[in-house]
Amino acid sequence: MKRVKSKEAMSIPLGTPIFARKDFMRKSLVIALAASVTATANAQISSKQIAGQLNTITTMVPFLTISPDSRSAGMGDAGVALFSPDANSISWNMANMVNAEKKTGFSLSYAPWLRQLVDDVGFSYLSGYTKLSDNSAVAGAIRYFSLGNINFTDINGDPTGNFNPNEFSIEGGYSTRFSKSFSMGVNLRFIYSNIAGNRVLNGISMKPGYSGAGDVNLLYKTKLKIAGKQDDFNFGVNIQNMGAKMTYTTKDSRDFIPTNLKIGIGLKHEIDQYNKLNTYLDVNKLLVPTRPVYFQSYKGGDSTDGSGKKVISNGMDPNGVSVVQGMVQSFYDAPGGFKEELNEWNISYGMEYWYMNQFAGRLGVFYESNKKGGRQYLTFGLGFKYQKMALDAAMLVPFFKNHPLQNQLRFSLLFDLGSLKDE
Repeated sequence: MKRVKSKEAMSIPLGTPIFARKDFMRKSLVIALAASVTATANAQISSKQIAGQLNTITTMVPFLTISPDSRSAGMGDAGVALFSPDANSISWNMANMVNAEKKTGFSLSYAPWLRQLVDDVGFSYLSGYTKLSDNSAVAGAIRYFSLGNINFTDINGDPTGNFNPNEFSIEGGYSTRFSKSFSMGVNLRFIYSNIAGNRVLNGISMKPGYSGAGDVNLLYKTKLKIAGKQDDFNFGVNIQNMGAKMTYTTKDSRDFIPTNLKIGIGLKHEIDQYNKLNTYLDVNKLLVPTRPVYFQSYKGGDSTDGSGKKVISNGMDPNGVSVVQGMVQSFYDAPGGFKEELNEWNISYGMEYWYMNQFAGRLGVFYESNKKGGRQYLTFGLGFKYQKMALDAAMLVPFFKNHPLQNQLRFSLLFDLGSLKDE
């Protein structure tokens, strides 16, 4: 069972069983509309026309792509090159953890998810770190996504039980500084997804899915002279979720997890001793194959050849492709050519204003092409530090009305464990 992104289902973990529950029926409608659009590919249209069609990239466990903390969520989901990294930086760029101002800390974040559709879906994130020295640090994190309670029915609509689908990942990371300017980090992650339990649905035996993945990330920091002042500049790269494919059924139907390439820059400008402004820009691309366009009619018949295999009109075959090959292929396999490849890059832009390093105001924008899911929204955030703790909050405002994530809220609470221990 694959998970589908669509313009109206931003980061919704689809592929979830949808049976008797009314609120989940709205999701099924979105999936059906997205599938109907992408299934109408005409074998005779040009690459330019194909690039103008909806062709979202599908992966398993999309909850791994949700921004876990409120600070980055308030800045358009930008976070690869943050200044003053905290416990949540393990999910953005572990290489940046050696630059944390505090020795030890942890953070707890929560977001009530999809409140426009349901009232019992939530995303939780717990993270912590400690600096082993000025040049090395370790960190760990747990993310948990609960999809609420779902009532199962048979083909006749009779109840067959209920289930609470859930997904989680557990990860650990290590970072080291090679020089004053350059640091590197690695993460290892275990992923578990249970969307239907151990049962038979429509004649298919279901089971929980699991996988292992890793991240490799880099950070380069320097100074830039702008308008006569020395401003701090960060450049970060993070390749996330490089790992084995997953399945909920048999080993023959494994699908890619959301391997990501994140590239970001950050600029910190100190206006005076009380005021400073941080600006961030991230670009992100899924490193998984793009679905090709198949012939509707091949040699006067259906869309298959003599062996029953679908024949590709434009693009490349994603079946049987290894994880590494899929990562490489993702840069040139779009059926719409170079124009469609450009559409597969998402942009995050954010600004963060600090007053006396205690009060923060944040603003951001996230943009994804309408042809690749259409997630486009503004974000707002506030931050407050008091002695050994900090509180961050963020709100998401989509560009489209009646959006499932309209006014989505997130909260993060951070603690400085080092100060508490000293005290």
